[in-house]
Amino acid sequence: LKFTKAKRQDDGTMPSSDLAIPFFGYKSHVSIDRKYRFIRKWKTTHAAASDGARLREGLLDKTNTASSVWADTAYRSKANEDFMEKQGFVSKVHRKKPHLKPMPRHIQKSNAGKSVIRSRVEHVFADQKSQTGLFVRTVGISRATMRIGLANIVYNMRRLLFLERLNASA
Repeated sequence: LKFTKAKRQDDGTMPSSDLAIPFFGYKSHVSIDRKYRFIRKWKTTHAAASDGARLREGLLDKTNTASSVWADTAYRSKANEDFMEKQGFVSKVHRKKPHLKPMPRHIQKSNAGKSVIRSRVEHVFADQKSQTGLFVRTVGISRATMRIGLANIVYNMRRLLFLERLNASA
C-alpha cells in the first residue's frame, strides 16, 4: 500500500483519514557472468521482499567457473556469509557503514574496488530499462516473473549479437 495525505475538500474541511492506495511492485534479482555479462540466473520477487534472502534461493550458480560473489550491502548477513562459505563461494559483498559512525577508510577503499565489478550488474538493468522499456504493468507475481524473464532472454540475445559483432570485426 502507498499512503498519501488526504486533500482538503472544496468546503475547506479535512477528511478524517488519509488515503491508502494499493499498488504492485516487483524486484528483479540477477546473477551475471562477470566476463561476458550474460544473465545466468534470475529471480523475481514482490517489492516488499528482503533482498538478502534471495541469495540463498538459487541465485548462485555452482557451474560458474568463478567463485566470487559481488553484491551490495542488502545481501550481507551472517546467514548469507555462512551459506557462501559452505557452498565454496568467496564473499565480495559490500560492507555496511557502522551506525552513527563514519565509514573506516579501509572499508571505503574496499567497497570502492568492489563497486567497479558490481557496476556491471547495474549496466544490465540500465540496458533493460532504456532499450526494452522494461516497465512491468502486471498484477500478480507469475505475470511479472514472465515479463521480467522475457526481458532477461531478450537482453541475453542482444548481448550475444553484440559480442558476435565485436568478435567479427576484431
